[in-house]
Amino acid sequence: MLAPWIIASFTVIAVYYLDRWENKHIKSLFDWVPAILLAYIIPAIISFVLNVDYSQAYIHNFSRDYFIPLAIIAVMSSLSLSQLKAIGFKPILVFAAGSLFIAVFPVLLMLFFSDAELISKTMVADSYWMGIPPIVGSWIGGSTSQLVLKELVACPENIFLTVLVMDNILVNIWTILMFQSIKKSDKLNSWFKISDIAIPEDIRVEKGIKLNPWLSAFVLLSIVVLSNFFIDSFVVKVVLLSFIGLALSNFIPRWNFKFALKAGSILIIVVMAVLGLKLQIATLGFNIPFLGFLIIWLVGHFIFMLLIAKMLNVNMAWVPIASMANVGGIATAPAVTAAYNIKWMPHAIVLAILSMATGTFWGMLTIWLLRNFVVQGTG
Repeated sequence: MLAPWIIASFTVIAVYYLDRWENKHIKSLFDWVPAILLAYIIPAIISFVLNVDYSQAYIHNFSRDYFIPLAIIAVMSSLSLSQLKAIGFKPILVFAAGSLFIAVFPVLLMLFFSDAELISKTMVADSYWMGIPPIVGSWIGGSTSQLVLKELVACPENIFLTVLVMDNILVNIWTILMFQSIKKSDKLNSWFKISDIAIPEDIRVEKGIKLNPWLSAFVLLSIVVLSNFFIDSFVVKVVLLSFIGLALSNFIPRWNFKFALKAGSILIIVVMAVLGLKLQIATLGFNIPFLGFLIIWLVGHFIFMLLIAKMLNVNMAWVPIASMANVGGIATAPAVTAAYNIKWMPHAIVLAILSMATGTFWGMLTIWLLRNFVVQGTG
């Protein structure tokens, strides 16, 4: 059946070029409806208008075997570990603390308030707990991790779209709040009596001739094809490709980091367009109690990082930077950082790439904790 492939291809091309169109109205659209969400909605709308169900089409198996693994290894191979040294130990600890809170807090909240209607009915009985790992993936690792964790936890499509919409609303509001927060960093430093406010050392720019993009693409594709040939388990494949991606970026001197990151961003849109073919618009809903749960979760993440920054005596500017590296990603983290010190923008980018590289593993921890301590215990 060619129709699903045509719809997905049309969506990817349309979203890709719309996202790059220098039109103020289009730019305003993408400020509030990011490419990943638009790529997910367009195929669903087309399927709805045509009154056709493409949820069982072969393209979904192909995406799981090739598109998703390619996105994983491409994103992971964009991280240079040597660049982390320039950031410093303390800011990375603040960042990691924010990631830890995102991964563990919902589990703790569901354990301590297991008798509450939100937990017992919405989260467990209505299976909204399956939407938590994709949020962990989105907030720490970005779209790639979100999609992988959706597959790992088998999140239903109606819950996944609810998660996407709520996540998009919150991230937009959170970005505005972080812009305001980082401008107050000096006041926070004074209030918390922070003395260590030194400017981190410059990140060295990668120099030299890099591998040809076509050769880089061939390497990535060959590895994915071999992994499909030898490995059946999707989880094992995800973990192995993640480590292979890190090895490519850190042990091959001429590895093309920019191409890997660019390829990863395009592949994410491809995967979302394919997933959109599964969505049935008639099943959509908007859960207010679940939104309240997300707000408590996100605010708690920020407060926890403030406390860790105070304990480490590190510049409070790192809290909104680390939060945006986690929640916002590679586009918004440096933008928020520039509102405080433009020289720190490369550091924010490296933290955002670190977030992309670790999100899937944090989400896998969340899935394990939910299944072993929450769902079994309350279901």
